[in-house]
Amino acid sequence: MAPLLEVRDLSTRYATAKGALRPFDQVSFDIAPGETLALVGESGCGKTSLAKTVFRLQEADRGTIRLTGIDITRLRGRRLRPLRRRMQMVFQDPFASLNPRLTVGRLLQEPLLVHRVGTPAEQRVAVLQALDNVGLPATAAERYPHAFSGGQRQRIGLARALMLAPSLLICDEPVSALDVSVQAQILNLLAEAQESRHLGMLFISHDLGVVRHMADRVIVMHLGRIVEIGPAAAIFARPAHPYTRALLDAAPVPDPALEASRQHNLLEGDLPSPMSPPTGCRFHTRCPVAVARCRAEEPLLAPMASGDPSRQVACWLAHTSSNTQEHPT
Repeated sequence: MAPLLEVRDLSTRYATAKGALRPFDQVSFDIAPGETLALVGESGCGKTSLAKTVFRLQEADRGTIRLTGIDITRLRGRRLRPLRRRMQMVFQDPFASLNPRLTVGRLLQEPLLVHRVGTPAEQRVAVLQALDNVGLPATAAERYPHAFSGGQRQRIGLARALMLAPSLLICDEPVSALDVSVQAQILNLLAEAQESRHLGMLFISHDLGVVRHMADRVIVMHLGRIVEIGPAAAIFARPAHPYTRALLDAAPVPDPALEASRQHNLLEGDLPSPMSPPTGCRFHTRCPVAVARCRAEEPLLAPMASGDPSRQVACWLAHTSSNTQEHPT
């Protein structure tokens, strides 16, 4: 099956008063139809910048983005607009992403108007159906975003993203601003929408519990680079990169007895500045198992020494030996 989304050697650059900043560099991955690929890492590792670049809200400096085989990296304006129907985004802040001057009905109708989909009567029916799909009453169409709770606003954001029946959904921390009980409702809606529409999904989150629930595969990013990628179950059970293990060690386990018995190996030191990343492996300044080669040479993302083609890791130790460790689940 051909990939829905292909990203190859993607990089971007910001100009700042202190010089050039690369929020992410040489990133490559695929997403298949119906697959959820999760992107995890600390704040500042480049997750949101990568999502915005893939969605074409900001320009790439190098590399390519292909959607259903079409190179969209440099497309703009009228050439890009037809392809925007195939990918939509759910943002982290449901209030900031909704125009407060428009009613919910008009917010949902707007994508149909921009892309000239349906007659006015058909658009009204589509709006009411979209509200029903996310569990909101028809009367919500006449109200403004400020009249809704955070969870309801995120339902509206999801309904708007699905109005054009996209093939790819990019979710940037879609539940991080919500209460836990509301998070579950939104995640269930996302899962139902994906199953019914066979959506590919790029799911960005710092919550590893959410990622474990949602993802088929996981990308782990550190300081703008991918350090590990593979099936979610394998990464959670046997993390290969020391940074991945540190992330999992820092995540709480919902079993009090197991949590009390766990040994937490917390990272020491500060996250290096992305303006001047360390030489060699970018994680070596905080890595508990770093060797001299880690400080001198940057490891490439490559299959692990075990030979599993579905697992790739950027770590010299994982390339030369079976360095995975069982992790409590």
